[in-house]
Amino acid sequence: MLSSDHPCLRLAIRRLTAADADHYAIWVLQAPSQAGYVHHDRAWPAELTEIWQAWQSMFCLRDLPAVPRIPAVVLPPPQPDDPTPGYAGRLMQHLGVSLWQWLFDGSIQNSLAQSQGIAQGQGRSLRLRLEIRDPELMALPWEIMQPQPGRQAIALSQQLLFSRTTNEVDPLPALREENSLRILLVQGQDAEPDRSLSTSDFRLQLQQEADALTALLQDVTQGEAFHRFVPPVPCEVTTLVQPTAAELTSHLETKQYNVLFYSGHGMPGPDGGMLFLRPDATMNGTELAQVLTRCRIKLAVFNACWGAQPEMQGDRPIPRSSLAEVLIHHGVPAVLGMRDRIAEHEAHSFIQRFARALAERSPIDEAVAIARQHLLTLYRFNQIAWTLPVLYMHPEFDGELVKPLTEGVTEIPENPSSWGEVPFPSACLRAVEPPHQTWPIYGGMVRVGFLEGNDLVIKSPGVSRRHAEIFYRGSVGAASAEPIYVLRDFSRFGTFLLEPQGQWRKVHQEEVALKPHSRLRFGTFQLEFVPNDLTPPL
Repeated sequence: MLSSDHPCLRLAIRRLTAADADHYAIWVLQAPSQAGYVHHDRAWPAELTEIWQAWQSMFCLRDLPAVPRIPAVVLPPPQPDDPTPGYAGRLMQHLGVSLWQWLFDGSIQNSLAQSQGIAQGQGRSLRLRLEIRDPELMALPWEIMQPQPGRQAIALSQQLLFSRTTNEVDPLPALREENSLRILLVQGQDAEPDRSLSTSDFRLQLQQEADALTALLQDVTQGEAFHRFVPPVPCEVTTLVQPTAAELTSHLETKQYNVLFYSGHGMPGPDGGMLFLRPDATMNGTELAQVLTRCRIKLAVFNACWGAQPEMQGDRPIPRSSLAEVLIHHGVPAVLGMRDRIAEHEAHSFIQRFARALAERSPIDEAVAIARQHLLTLYRFNQIAWTLPVLYMHPEFDGELVKPLTEGVTEIPENPSSWGEVPFPSACLRAVEPPHQTWPIYGGMVRVGFLEGNDLVIKSPGVSRRHAEIFYRGSVGAASAEPIYVLRDFSRFGTFLLEPQGQWRKVHQEEVALKPHSRLRFGTFQLEFVPNDLTPPL
């Protein structure tokens, strides 16, 4: 079952009866408290269908069944602080708000608010998993839901970790404890290969693309986000270019990979879609699922069109036919597919940031949210790039791909002599409020976060798992009236530094030098940085 790391709220949606096509049941399958298990019935409004059809006509690239001509959707007037000007952005926002208001209504809204309160009290994120049991609702972009205009979409949040899930699954197999990323990268057939190239030139081009992607994946552990005291997760990538099904199976069976990454052509199909490994070799989702579960792959990522979309039979979707659903049904812990076509540069931007978050030991659903935010920053809210990745998680999976930082991390020894007698200038952090508890900075560095295993554990809303580090920087042993200590922030929402003018400055994903008696705020908890002495705060 899920670990206690993050509380989880799991919702299910199902049509009440075939005869009553517009009414749905929404109920809670899992909640952090007994009072959260509620049930609610909702009618599907015609207005929401119109907004959805307008959204498809603007953003969907897949050929859709013919729909009757609909009147233009009347959008709410823009607000003065609306960050999404233009029709496309406002349509995106309008559908997101409408989906949220339909799903989170009545007792379901109360259950969400209660669950969020419990998670906030624990200083953790809330996992929200949505199980859609009606295939008619599968294609909807639930990832864009937002509570009101101007608020963050649900799939962009790192406080509300969103994923889809499915029922009637095979049990989750025993999972290995992982200390590294071991990725099998499969470069399959392109959807639109360059016909002017010879077979050898085409394979060379694919190999070059695979090499570039391999370098991108391996380089994520070398970035500036990793401090020398925090070891990065090793990343090993093995590449297969246009393998046969037998070659792919053999590689999976002969080495303990934990991630499969497929890049190439894919299309929906009744047995979990179809992957085109090479012109004379294909593999459907059901066949692939047998291999992935047998080899205990934790995460399967598909840079292929429509991996998260069901196959259509006429104008009706076939239940449980998408690649992502089929793999989850067979016991694969996590699957990331695309809801529609995604441009190569967009996919590479997403993959690079996603892999970096995994290498930073983020759970899979949190890593997807981080990478999705990166896509939105690059390609803007009113473009569909950030909406395309769809994450499915097995209902029993806790999202852990590699061990969290606090498990097996090298602790900083309390005796500086164990560092070879390096004379770091003494300093401490002290609580601003009585009784002014102090935390000495041993060995020249202190790690701050809400997870056990950090040197300073702060259970406060707004404090991240691995929030920040304060470390000594300068010529070790050099005489200095004011030792140079630096704050480095890794958090989601930033660390706040009190300026001399009395205003709080936000430090986010950056470094800043600390002065004596600098006042810091982690979430709602305030500390003072005190070098050389333990005198009372000024």
